Amino acid sequence: MVLWPISLFEAARKVQQSNTPISQIRMNTTDSDYDFTGKVVLITGSSGGLGAHLAQEFCKRGANVVINGRRQSSVQSMLQQCQMLSPNQAEMLAYVADVTVKQQLKAMVDATIEKFGKIDVLVNNAGGGTFGSIFDEDLDDKMHRMMDLNLHQAVMLTHYAAPHLEKNKGNIVTISSILGQQPNQYFMPYCVAKAAIDMFCKSIAIELGPKGVRVNYVSPTAMRTNFQQASGAGETLKGVLSHLEETIPLRRIGRIEDVGNVVLFLASDKSSFITGANIVVDGGNSLI
Repeated sequence: MVLWPISLFEAARKVQQSNTPISQIRMNTTDSDYDFTGKVVLITGSSGGLGAHLAQEFCKRGANVVINGRRQSSVQSMLQQCQMLSPNQAEMLAYVADVTVKQQLKAMVDATIEKFGKIDVLVNNAGGGTFGSIFDEDLDDKMHRMMDLNLHQAVMLTHYAAPHLEKNKGNIVTISSILGQQPNQYFMPYCVAKAAIDMFCKSIAIELGPKGVRVNYVSPTAMRTNFQQASGAGETLKGVLSHLEETIPLRRIGRIEDVGNVVLFLASDKSSFITGANIVVDGGNSLI
């Protein structure tokens, strides 16, 4: 026997009553599987791009979100958007911090605990990329910058947040990249840093698992976000995206929603037996 969702019966009833094509009927669906009401979610780099999308999605589902960015205006703007999206008028915290400064990371965690008393979900989203060759005169600076921006800040923030996550049996989701597994000669410093963050996630998943804290990471391929501008890739990355669109098995570029859906799943109780996992979100790009 096939059990049809009640929303289908409601849609059929509306069609019967109004003679409206079923394609024009909007079904009454809910996101009850991803209810974060009462949960405190700290997301780095959440004033723009993928991080902003994640902040909005958690807010829509009732979470108390800590919004982080380097510019006051961007952080405040995102705060206002999240407040309007929250169905339960959940409290938010806007916190301006440079994630590469460990003192500011600790202060952000302290401010979160002072306001909410806990942290349930940590999303290590902040990061950045750059071009880099073994022949670059400034290679040392690039390597340090990439390690600070993609690895060290996530390590230290996790260090400061871990005791609080342990108290609530929380979880950590880190945004990595497919370039942590696939070498790329043009983005070498970024590849190295993302490979390091992958191993960090797997290592602490073993350590934190017995304490009830899950640790997972997501590896997207290139997407159309403000990452291009921030990385300095500009027109070059646009060309890469066009090429990917023609060659990826699913024949399209990834959207931030594709990554957001995975993050919501990993942060929810639906993934309660998943830790140390890497979810690749690349449309099959890593298969070719």
